[in-house]
Amino acid sequence: MKPSAQGNSKAAAHDSELVIAELPLRVAVRVWLRVAALSFGGPTGQIAVMHRILVEEKKWISEHRFLHALNYCMLLPGPEAQQLATYIGWLLHRTLGGLIAGTLFVLPGFAAILVLSILYAGYHNLTAVQALFFGLKPAVLAVVLEASMRIGKRALKNNLMIALACGSFIGIYFLELPFPLIILCAGTVGFLGGKYWQGKFLFNKNTANTNHEQEQSDALIDNLPLTHTKPSLARALRILAICLLLWFGPLLLLSLYFGSDSTFVQQGLFFSKVAVVTFGGAYSVLAYVAQQAVENFRWLAPGEMLDGLGMAETTPGPLIMVLEFVGFLGAYRNPGGLHPMAAGTLAAIVTTWVTFVPCFLWIFLGAPYIESLRSKRSLNGAMSAITAAVVGVVLNLAVWFALHTMFGQVSEIHSFGLRIFWPSWHTINIAAVVLTIAAVVSMFRYKTGMLPTLAGSATLGMIYYLLLR
Repeated sequence: MKPSAQGNSKAAAHDSELVIAELPLRVAVRVWLRVAALSFGGPTGQIAVMHRILVEEKKWISEHRFLHALNYCMLLPGPEAQQLATYIGWLLHRTLGGLIAGTLFVLPGFAAILVLSILYAGYHNLTAVQALFFGLKPAVLAVVLEASMRIGKRALKNNLMIALACGSFIGIYFLELPFPLIILCAGTVGFLGGKYWQGKFLFNKNTANTNHEQEQSDALIDNLPLTHTKPSLARALRILAICLLLWFGPLLLLSLYFGSDSTFVQQGLFFSKVAVVTFGGAYSVLAYVAQQAVENFRWLAPGEMLDGLGMAETTPGPLIMVLEFVGFLGAYRNPGGLHPMAAGTLAAIVTTWVTFVPCFLWIFLGAPYIESLRSKRSLNGAMSAITAAVVGVVLNLAVWFALHTMFGQVSEIHSFGLRIFWPSWHTINIAAVVLTIAAVVSMFRYKTGMLPTLAGSATLGMIYYLLLR
């Protein structure tokens, strides 16, 4: 080896050591705790928080790699934001990092929903909590809008990508096309375009990473000892066996102790089924869950599912945490010999467990293969097109969230084969609109940070809700 090459090799090794030293696990744990505490607003808000902290602020992962991981997570059943956190944690600190990131992402929401479920079942009084989250939602909407614009500007690099995003939005918002179908169509278009029209679908690294800091973000990961990102059949089988045991082992123990017809076992099996069909986010499956929980199992009264959804929308964590509320009330009313509160708490744990263990399975099993696709030019076109389609899907969720933040009632109207969400204008919440405008101006015009904006909006919202409303 030439002296210059040796010098470069030593320098690279030294840089790699510095990079590893700059990102110890304890630092990552603190950041993941921060991400979890701020994960309001459904998947759009949660993805926005992660993008702002991990890409913009910490620069631990590049825009290109963030979107590559997001594309995969959007294709999976389950909450994409929690899976994205697990994926990035796994990239940075192997399986332990993925477990920490994914678990911390769930814990605040789990604790909040459990406390609210206890209050709901025992006292049915949530005024103070409602006041807090009344002020938080407008600020979360501002964070979502800012992130949507920022990601859109970087992902939609030409008119064709913009057209794909618009088509995705129209397909899911107006035509009610299934989310997997939209992604499949976008991926097919991108795959063919990447082969025959590369200039429109393939973007080189320098284009995807707009500055030197973005290139350093990729170096942070690429310089780590990434043996865990190499696909391996033996590793895949080992992960599959462990995760399946963790998934269904507790259900077997519950069946042996309480009986196979107990509420806990019924909920474990039912929500395990839900976990593998929740494509396109929580909203895509909540109608089915509500119908089964109310009409078939009789765990809930008809209006209570909406109360649970309101809790999940205004607490940190994935919207799918509403299933914890369903599980709690179902066991609270069918305790099977336990104290109702103890039965509800056990059911909340079981429901959350069978909902999220599959999420870790999908990431740990599939992420190495997704990482190996980053260098495949023929598939990069498909991923670019899917990224554009995801922007349209995120915009759809942002519009939905905005309507439900600023209006008390939003109707779903079907006309000429189209679905339209139409707000009842007499239910407009002027205070929520004012808070939203203030938060948007604060973030867009004055570049106020996310935390001050959330804190200020929450404070003003609580004052209005408790004193003036």
